Order: sequence, then structure tokens, then C-alpha cells
Amino acid sequence: MPTLYGMPSTAAMAPHILLREIGRPFDLVLLDRDKGEHKSAAYLALNPHGRVPTLVDGDLVLYESAAICLHLADSHPEAKLAPAVGTAERAEFYKWLVYLTNSVQAEMLLYFYPERHVEGAEAQAAFKAATEARLNGHFDGLDRALAGRTWLLGDTYSAVDPYLFMLCRWTRFMGRPARTLTNLGPYLARVLERPAVKATFEAEGLGAPCY
Repeated sequence: MPTLYGMPSTAAMAPHILLREIGRPFDLVLLDRDKGEHKSAAYLALNPHGRVPTLVDGDLVLYESAAICLHLADSHPEAKLAPAVGTAERAEFYKWLVYLTNSVQAEMLLYFYPERHVEGAEAQAAFKAATEARLNGHFDGLDRALAGRTWLLGDTYSAVDPYLFMLCRWTRFMGRPARTLTNLGPYLARVLERPAVKATFEAEGLGAPCY
């Protein structure tokens, strides 16, 4: 039985949702950030970067949220969480997942941890404001992409949807949350209605605002 290591409302959310969508039994280990459990020797033996998530699936130890999502989609084709390999739809799936993790998520890390990049409160505030402006541009583009679509790939729910939902959730306290946009708002509400997403929120002890 696989084990997913994570923390509530972190990059572990998308893999957590997918495990519940698949319906395969798994163990969930929620690490305590305040106690530094993600920096413990035991956890660093699994993930030397000391970040979440990490998936242990038999002999496989895998980290990076997008990589775990790809593995889960590929190892459980019956769940239909990704289009068939070699198709145009699969190429679009890759495009969105790489964009979300490489562009949007990367900007999110800049926004939440400005002290890693600049010194001083004033400089950090300016850095954060500039990052938020770029994030607004990303979400504007995603909002346009969702026009006339039920899910990011069209009519079919896939692994990129919980990934986008996870990133949108991180905007909930920003000046312009993703939920306020014309197409993203209803889209996020649809994702939240999925039983796997509701079960994930319950397991992680998350309440309102949900996104």
C-alpha cells in the first residue's frame, strides 16, 4: 500500500486528491511543520530536499508533486486521469501540467518566500507585489483558457485539474483570488464538488475559505 507524506494545503494536495480519485488504499502521513518533521533524519532519508510531498510506492520513492501526479495517472490507466500516450490530447495534458508546475507554481514560491531572494521589509514587499502582478497575469490566461470548457482539457477531468485547483487555492488571501475570475470561479466550484476533493479536505482538516 503506498504512503503519501505531506502537509495540509501544500503541494501534496494534488497527489492526495488523485489517490482518492483512483480509489486505491493508501496511507497518509501528515508531517508537522512546527515540529520540523519534514527536516527530520527519517524524512530526509526519503526526500533529501526536506519538502513535501513524497510518495513511497513499494520500492519506488518519488518526490515532486507533478512527477507523482504523472506516476499515479500512468500506473492507474483505469482511472482515466490522463489521455492516451502519443495523442494530441496527451500533449496538451503535458503542456498544462508543465506550465502549472514550472511557471505558476514557481511564481507562487517567490510570492510566499520573498525573504529567500531579497533583504529588507520594503524590498520584500515590492518583490511580493511584483510577483503577485505576474501571478494575476497567469490566472488571467488560465481564465481565458477555461472559457467554454468544463475542465482544463475540455470535457474530461484529468490530473491537471486538481493541480490547478491546488494552485488557485493558494491565492485565496491575495488581493485578487482566482475564484473571483469569470471562468475560474465556477470551475473551482466544480472541482470542489468532487467526492475525492471533499474527502481530501476532510482528511487534511481544511475549512473555509476552500479556495
